Amino acid sequence: MSPRHLALAVGLAAVWGFNFVVMQAGLQHFPPLLYAGLRFAMAAFPALLFVGRPGVPWRWVAGVAATLGVGQFGLLLVGMRAGMPAGLTSLVLQMQALFTVLFAVTLLGERLTARRVLGLAVAFCGLALVAFDFGVAGPLGAFALCVAAAAAWGLGNVVQRRAAPPDSLRFMVWVSALSAPPLLLLSVLVEGAPVLSTATEGWLSLVYVAFVSTLGGFGVWGWLLRRYDASTVAPYTLLVPVFGMSSAALVTGEALSWVKLLAAALIVSGVLYAGTRPRRPAPAEPAATPS
Repeated sequence: MSPRHLALAVGLAAVWGFNFVVMQAGLQHFPPLLYAGLRFAMAAFPALLFVGRPGVPWRWVAGVAATLGVGQFGLLLVGMRAGMPAGLTSLVLQMQALFTVLFAVTLLGERLTARRVLGLAVAFCGLALVAFDFGVAGPLGAFALCVAAAAAWGLGNVVQRRAAPPDSLRFMVWVSALSAPPLLLLSVLVEGAPVLSTATEGWLSLVYVAFVSTLGGFGVWGWLLRRYDASTVAPYTLLVPVFGMSSAALVTGEALSWVKLLAAALIVSGVLYAGTRPRRPAPAEPAATPS
């Protein structure tokens, strides 16, 4: 990646890292499926009235809506509501980088280089260190739901790369429009008649996740996936738990141990190593011919 695109990927990880603190606050005011449905409804409307067609076949829009919208966020929010804390959730969800690489290799035929494998291994050592320090605080079922959400995200990344939408923001608006109805229907069937919160905190949380994290975040994400291999872009999401734990420390006062700081260093170095290419030495200038 170029330095400018690398900075964009790191900034996106910061936005998504803080997103877990915001979602944890929102889930105190809304049930999870209703929260997810409202998130995508707000991201789609009224933007849907001002954008054109998605520019790709509808099957790709429906595929990304099913995987990233209904699959990832539905499973993720239900898992968080079932007992997964925000910090651990931000960590477990980054297994999507592994699922993305696996799906990209098996479905798209992308090639794994030794540099990417080594960088991912270093980063996952950092994730394992954080997991050991933090501990699995949530119930096993909630943990499994978050792992399933990570798999859905990984598959969605590959579908979106295959779709290669010409306009990522417009594409995400349509994905949001197709994600909202099934999530809201599932909310009525599973959670009962919707009860909308009147708390300001709940609605501010929805504004952030709908416009900053969903439209802005996935717009940038799709833009990067259009320019680079999925197995190159995906490792940068391993930075999300670093920003997630940092924002939790700043907002909620959660302590950062030296083990977490060491793990963050491993994650950052592994991601940067996996996502950059070694510099090739400049070709030597031919020797001057003696006159």
